[in-house]
Amino acid sequence: MAKPESKGHISPYSNPAGGWGALKYVALNLYRERVSAGNLSTLFSQNQPDGFDCPGCAWPDRAHTSTFEFCENGVKAVAAEATSKRVRAEFFAKYTVAQLMEQTDYELEQHGRLTDPMVYDSASDKYVPIAWADAYKLIGRHLNALDDPNRAAFYTSGRASNEAAYLYQLFVRMYGTNNFPDCSNMCHEATSRGLPQTVGVGKGTVTLDDFEHADTLLLFGQNPATNHPRMMGELRECAKRGATIVSINPLKERGLERFQDPQSPGEMVTNGSTHISNMFVQPKLGGDFALIKAIAKRLVELDDKAMAAGLSRVLDTDFIAEHTVGFHNFARDLRDESWHVLIEESGISREQIEELTLLYATSERVICTWGMGLTQHKNSVQAIQMLSNLMMMRGNIGKPGAGLCPVRGHSNVQGDRTVGIEEQPSVEFLDRLQKVYDFEPPRHHGLDVVNTIHAMLDGRVKVFIGLGGNFAQATPDTPLTWQGLRNCDLTVHIATKLNRSHLIHGRDALILPTLGRTEIDLQNGVAQGVTVEDSVSMVHISYGINQPASPNLMSEVAIVANIAQATLGSKKVDWLRFAGDYALIRDEIEKVFDDFYDYNERIAKPGGFHLKVASREREWLTPSGKAQFLVNAVDRDTPIHRARAIHGKRLLTMMTTRSHDQYNTTIYGLDDRYRGVFGLRRVIFINKEDLHMLGFQAGGRVDVTSVWPDGVQRRADDFLLVEYDIPRGCVGAYYPETNPLVPLESVADLANTPTSKSIPVLLHPAQGEHHA
Repeated sequence: MAKPESKGHISPYSNPAGGWGALKYVALNLYRERVSAGNLSTLFSQNQPDGFDCPGCAWPDRAHTSTFEFCENGVKAVAAEATSKRVRAEFFAKYTVAQLMEQTDYELEQHGRLTDPMVYDSASDKYVPIAWADAYKLIGRHLNALDDPNRAAFYTSGRASNEAAYLYQLFVRMYGTNNFPDCSNMCHEATSRGLPQTVGVGKGTVTLDDFEHADTLLLFGQNPATNHPRMMGELRECAKRGATIVSINPLKERGLERFQDPQSPGEMVTNGSTHISNMFVQPKLGGDFALIKAIAKRLVELDDKAMAAGLSRVLDTDFIAEHTVGFHNFARDLRDESWHVLIEESGISREQIEELTLLYATSERVICTWGMGLTQHKNSVQAIQMLSNLMMMRGNIGKPGAGLCPVRGHSNVQGDRTVGIEEQPSVEFLDRLQKVYDFEPPRHHGLDVVNTIHAMLDGRVKVFIGLGGNFAQATPDTPLTWQGLRNCDLTVHIATKLNRSHLIHGRDALILPTLGRTEIDLQNGVAQGVTVEDSVSMVHISYGINQPASPNLMSEVAIVANIAQATLGSKKVDWLRFAGDYALIRDEIEKVFDDFYDYNERIAKPGGFHLKVASREREWLTPSGKAQFLVNAVDRDTPIHRARAIHGKRLLTMMTTRSHDQYNTTIYGLDDRYRGVFGLRRVIFINKEDLHMLGFQAGGRVDVTSVWPDGVQRRADDFLLVEYDIPRGCVGAYYPETNPLVPLESVADLANTPTSKSIPVLLHPAQGEHHA
């Protein structure tokens, strides 16, 4: 049962994003986390050449010329690591797991840093101390007792460094499985699966320099002011020099309206701000694919007219002829597509589609960025492929000031995939591992997040090891995920702070505390640096500067190496040698991946180096050797269509989203000030007309059930209705509170990503509430 929220309130926020409000919340978080005066200096080393990389988002850094290279939510992430609060053995002696389960995610986060390895004691229902050596023996014993390596799953959070991730994947593949569920499976998997089929590489094609030359930016499904605030500085500069910025998102987010740069004395002194977006386009949830296809259709129509009139072509016919295949079939499909269908499915009027198309057609250098608003739908892969098609139509890939820019979440989620955290590894990668390490890697595909949950539920997976993250709360269909984890013989979580996943445990369970990125990592008396890859494929090194929260912490690299040693021994690989010198791991990465040549030398340079992205150079790593136009139809028989056929207009489509006071499942506070929410998390953002149509009132409370044809009742109770600017038939709410509503079977085609932005739901008066 949800805890009642009685102290919060809804109050419209009229100020711009950033600015004095951001500084206020920075101060509040530093106070709340009791960050010591000595650790405050940490902030001045964030995103600096001789400091540490922000443990938050993956937005890239400029040339580090400013003393201040951090943002509000970056400070929250650093404060969470630099807190003086501790979760020691005495804490676990005080509380049973059942008692801790009664606390909210925010309350669990606020206890502070973990200090010692702990093992679950079923007799007392408490975690008790365990020596590191005994913890590793327990893991090795469980892994070696399995009759098949595929009965273990190895989860990875996007905060793991390249060094930890590489060593992890090498250990797991030598153990014998490709079971690598990771956070990519829940966010940008559609990007990773969709782009290789069109442009050959599942990464963005731009660098930060391209933002200086773009004349138009199309931002799909993003809320940068909350999810990657340093991007706001880039958008502000683009807006100030006259670039056109279009926000394409169901919610009109404050950060894309006005932004006050805390680093601008002029704006801060005068309380001024910069207008960011020139146009707001608000498709209905799941309508992006139809909208992008509508723009592409209109482009073809305009080009046909121009050609008939003997005028300059609208399409970049030279690029299409030289660099692509499949355009003829693609254009024929566009001409045959129904305008009625595209308008109905997108939720955007023909007039606004025309306006957006003309803007795109008259722009010379266009960057398209996107976040999870584009990647967590049933048709996400198709939407990204259609976006790639659209950009190819005018040659907006592989030229200065233009390109594709998926904006990743976690700070190294892209890097982890690059160095081998991939449940569907390529043959070429496995062959290289075989050659370098003289073993036969497993060749069959492993389990992603959703399939790992299925495998835990039916007993195929009995050991779960999590390298960071909060698997129990990040995943869909929460009760089923919890049941799966509890079915395991062993669950292991490598973490910096206490979270819900540590309480949803297997028969045996370990919590292994690790160093944070802000902390000094000494191995054999030498400070170690770790490397990460950002959203534009820049790789750079990070050195912690704070003293560790506890002398009993171990680094992620050291923990992985010791687990490998306890499980496999050192016959093939001297794991502990790598744990003592991370430069040796980078030498190993260089042996397997050609693009990491001179790895250690290149990261020694300020800012690091850029990994080659072939599509940026107009090299197409596709079967045809060219960029490929792909034809995809508008799907009018989705689970939402079928549910609406049964329930009519009462059926709403829900998107889950973050509040401004959280990062993924980490809850830093209870405010979402840009949306006017204070002290609350169980809220539903809903259109005014839908409120009236359903007989509800703003401020009323509802229970929510999702609609899925499996007979399982999925519900989340006691939410406050908040009137908001969101398309008719759509509602929004925070996760993880609404993750129980996402059916495990509701996934993106070809990507298997949970459709957390397209959940068919019904609202019911909460117990004791009545219709207006």
